Amino acid sequence: MKQHQHKIVDCTIRDGGLVNDWDFSVKFVEDMYRGLSGAGVEYMEIGYKNSAKLLKGGNSGPWRFLNEEFMREVITQKTDTKLSALVDIGRVDENDILPREQSLLDLIRVACYVKDLDKGLDLVQKFHDMGYETSLNIMALSHVMENELLESFEEINKSPVDMVYIVDSYGSMDFKDVDYLVTKFQRQLPEKELGIHMHNNMQLAFANTLTGANKGVTYLDASVYGMGRAAGNCPTELLVSYLKNPRYEVRPILEIIQNHMIQMREKWEWGYLIPYMIVGSLDEHPRVAMAHLNSPEKGQFVDFYDKLTSPETVQDSKE
Repeated sequence: MKQHQHKIVDCTIRDGGLVNDWDFSVKFVEDMYRGLSGAGVEYMEIGYKNSAKLLKGGNSGPWRFLNEEFMREVITQKTDTKLSALVDIGRVDENDILPREQSLLDLIRVACYVKDLDKGLDLVQKFHDMGYETSLNIMALSHVMENELLESFEEINKSPVDMVYIVDSYGSMDFKDVDYLVTKFQRQLPEKELGIHMHNNMQLAFANTLTGANKGVTYLDASVYGMGRAAGNCPTELLVSYLKNPRYEVRPILEIIQNHMIQMREKWEWGYLIPYMIVGSLDEHPRVAMAHLNSPEKGQFVDFYDKLTSPETVQDSKE
């Protein structure tokens, strides 16, 4: 790990926005970029580049539908820390994307399920042609069949995509799963850089990320104070502290946590919680736990577990 050149992609604004409907102040995002730059983090994902026309945004903050003019008001001076945005299949208007030389963004990441791989790779090609670095984030890998994955590799190898992500959408993976998938991706995609995005349902996000890093995965997703959907992500401050890279400095990230995120954690809940642990251990989508935590029965862990493990629920899930 000491010899491999890892790159951290901080997802606090994008993935963390799933916790608070992207209700981040401009001051917070300015301080986040300044802090991550001071910490030596290579990328900051500043939000989604999805279209408000195609996706009902409600009262979502601007980080869900990034606008170039707005971004320039927030990021007045670029540093060595690059900016990325993520798009979802069917939720992005390609006409909203400027050529890279006219944009503050450096990297556009395309998230898709394996069934929509062709659509995902089509977007990757278009963003590549516009000059961007690109990634393909294959979601819910724990539910992908072996034959589907092998067919996907054939198409990915034909694509100009720069990096391909192993994504633990349900927070259900352990080090054996990560080891197996990284080995498979490395063998099948020898010309592609790999990335890893872990969720912390079973408090394994950091360990799983290090497993990938030890095996040579370059791009490591993380978020400050672990802020991300449901159980959250691998904490950026842990990676910065642990990886043996002289460019990294944890103090600026501690300032972000101290000045902003302690108070935010009192208002919005994320991180390891029993319902998230339960769905992670059962390889279920976290939306089930999120709904439970927003219900009057939020403290009834046993009933929640029993419902998810009853024969009827298991059968419905399979169907």
